[in-house]
Amino acid sequence: MAVILDGKVLAAKLKEDIKEQVAALKGEGVAPKLAVILVGDDPASQVYVRNKKRDCEEVGIISQSITLPADTGREELTGIIKSLNADSSVHGILVQLPLPDGLDGTEITQLIAPEKDVDAFSYYNVGRIMTGDYSFVPCTPAGCMELIKLSGVAVEGKNCVVIGRSNIVGKPMAMLLMQENGTVTVCHSRTVNLADITRRADILVAAIGRAGFVTGDMIKEGAVVIDVGINRCEDGKLRGDCDFDSCAAKASFITPVPGGVGPMTRVMLLKNTINAAIIQGGKENA
Repeated sequence: MAVILDGKVLAAKLKEDIKEQVAALKGEGVAPKLAVILVGDDPASQVYVRNKKRDCEEVGIISQSITLPADTGREELTGIIKSLNADSSVHGILVQLPLPDGLDGTEITQLIAPEKDVDAFSYYNVGRIMTGDYSFVPCTPAGCMELIKLSGVAVEGKNCVVIGRSNIVGKPMAMLLMQENGTVTVCHSRTVNLADITRRADILVAAIGRAGFVTGDMIKEGAVVIDVGINRCEDGKLRGDCDFDSCAAKASFITPVPGGVGPMTRVMLLKNTINAAIIQGGKENA
């Protein structure tokens, strides 16, 4: 039976480290600040924003929430982002996605200054991830890498399979694994004989967005399984992209859903905000 990689426990430990970093930065005259823009009244987005605000408060990061009505126009939203870009007291800017109809999330996120793009969605920051010379990493892949590290299994030389090719998770995840000298295969909805590929994976990252898609017969004995999926099922429960019981029976390590990747995604946002404050405050040695 697989060992559970508990994201809650690891996130709590990392928060303590971040809290110390924040205190040190404040002692140097830099007060890390994150501005979060929420457009509309999507219930899930409201929950995410509240959680981010609470996380910031726990570690001492200043949190600014900007809530706008669903009918906010592009010009108004653009003006707010430009204002935050120019505000030296704001170190990180995040636009909660998805945006209401009429606003292009990709276009809007590109307006955020790269040095304040703590989601690492800008093309500039994405390009830096490709080269391995980056300041920020998308929060979910960064959290996955921390969980793999927790397993104690070295990525170097391992066969790594990522199911999913999104710009937010799949692609940057593949880049990070390659930078750790893993041999990486990226699979997706049109991959032929998917199970044949996943059964060769020493490290499997499932980020396809389909509850229970990966089953135990698709897992190599002793594999490390990182389940990125968070799917709300008909019974109201959250389930991952992996069928937990059958996969855990074969894996050496596995993340639970909830309580695995989710908490780590949130804490990586805090780490990116700290990095942004260090860079902008000129406190690289803080």
